[in-house]
Amino acid sequence: MAQTHPWRMELRFMLKLAWPVVLAELGWMLQGVVDVIMVGRLGPVAIGAVALGNALYYAPSLFGLGLMLGLDTVVAHAYGRGDHEACHRWLAQGVYVALIATVPLMLITFGLSTLTPHFGVAAELIHPTRTYIDILLLGTLPLLLYAASRRYLQAVGQVRVITVTFVAANLLNWGGNYVLINGKLGLPALGVGGSAISTVLSRCLMALTLFAFAWRYEKQRGHPLFAHWARPVLREMRELLKLGLPAATQLVLEVGAFGVATVLAGKISPDALAAHQIVLNYAALAFMVPLGISAAAAIAVGHSLGAGDPKGARLRALLAFGLGVGFMLCATVLFFAVPKHLIALYTHDQDVTAIGVPLFALASLFAVFDGVQIIASGALRGMGETRTSMWANLVGYWVIGVPLGAALCFVARMGIFGVWIGLTTALILISIALFTVWQRKSHAPLHATTPALISR
Repeated sequence: MAQTHPWRMELRFMLKLAWPVVLAELGWMLQGVVDVIMVGRLGPVAIGAVALGNALYYAPSLFGLGLMLGLDTVVAHAYGRGDHEACHRWLAQGVYVALIATVPLMLITFGLSTLTPHFGVAAELIHPTRTYIDILLLGTLPLLLYAASRRYLQAVGQVRVITVTFVAANLLNWGGNYVLINGKLGLPALGVGGSAISTVLSRCLMALTLFAFAWRYEKQRGHPLFAHWARPVLREMRELLKLGLPAATQLVLEVGAFGVATVLAGKISPDALAAHQIVLNYAALAFMVPLGISAAAAIAVGHSLGAGDPKGARLRALLAFGLGVGFMLCATVLFFAVPKHLIALYTHDQDVTAIGVPLFALASLFAVFDGVQIIASGALRGMGETRTSMWANLVGYWVIGVPLGAALCFVARMGIFGVWIGLTTALILISIALFTVWQRKSHAPLHATTPALISR
């Protein structure tokens, strides 16, 4: 009988773990798209209010989601060594962190909402934007509980339920938008506020569904959540934050850099902003695939290290690099081959197309290194290393990329191309740094790659 090569078995494992996570990332991205599309019939003010509201809500909520990333590491390690009681305990600590983080994040977001009149936006946008944000605040706790439950379920290999939950949540969001925005089924038309309510309801559904499934999974393993709910353990919550705070900071640094790039594009011209946003939308859509593979890499590496198999961890990380970079190479070919057709799906404006086509050439280079850096970040997170990614993003984007892009844009008068050269330079440097650190750590002794607490 022919033997199956280990790498083939591992490839099947990685694909089985990765594809539902990729679909979940796409589902997350789709939620915001649905909100904008559904309020589109109300006019440009409603579209602007939802876009601005999401932008202001996004940074604090993204930080909160990032805090939960530490669960990828600690639960995956516990699962890898067969310690289901520890998996249960880490989920409980994640829920405690979510509860503690909710109020500060809500206060920060509310503060941003009150500052809306000082951002220089059109006066007619202020009230609907604040209405949208104030309602979204009610979904902060469900969002963090969803994140804790999702990270736990991913780490124990229960990934398909996450995809199914996102499908249900997006359907609820679409239906809720239709009913609440337009006043169907005898309900009043709530406009932008109706869209926010629908989003909050969908996040409640996500949190309840995933937490209920986690409860069912734990019960099947002989650790009913509520019968044996773990008490708060300060040392363990501190360990989660030690992993989660750098990961959360990294996310905010990265998203913030692209936010600044969008602001710079807006200062050039409306055509430059439109071209920038179109190309960035395609790049972000392609990025969802390696982002999902990165999460799978963190889990798979954690499983192997938890089981005391550093060679297996390295093999799984290499397969993740192959899958993620391979997909981004396909995206690169598409970006380079048919940029006009891609832009035409948004607009036929000749000025926007003239700017967008060469931007796609930069995006072609950009995409490959984006794939490398996010996979490396996931593999390092599986090892319990999140600080390297934070520092790499801080230096790459904020010390080099953003200042370089601004200088090329306005001093060298390269316009939006200068901004993208800065972003691409940052990504190249970040990817090289993270891959180099991963390469070194993946050959290190097992005890040198795993923090003491998560290896217990």
